[in-house]
Amino acid sequence: MTDEISFDDFMKVDIRAGTIVRTEPFPEARRPAIRIWIDFGPEIGEKKSSARITAHYAPDMLVGKQVIGVVNLPSRQIGPVRSEVLILGLEDANDGIVLLVPDLPVPNGKRMC
Repeated sequence: MTDEISFDDFMKVDIRAGTIVRTEPFPEARRPAIRIWIDFGPEIGEKKSSARITAHYAPDMLVGKQVIGVVNLPSRQIGPVRSEVLILGLEDANDGIVLLVPDLPVPNGKRMC
């Protein structure tokens, strides 16, 4: 377990829903990954990311899927890709990443509450 944080600290993390609009393989990545473009609605717009989710997902099966991401972290250079959002997921029993997703559709850009 990690150190406790205040509720105010937690509220600084901007976690929102978005819909994947485009994907492509990312063969230049050190570990297998997929390049992903996500629509976070009119307030935030489209952001791109790289995700190591190839154990359970192929690029063509992700378009149209809603995901949850942290949109207010600084962007990171991952090889030739500038990642602008952290897509959230959990490791399964075999260390494959399973995406965190809403179980019902929500408008793009809605903040976690």
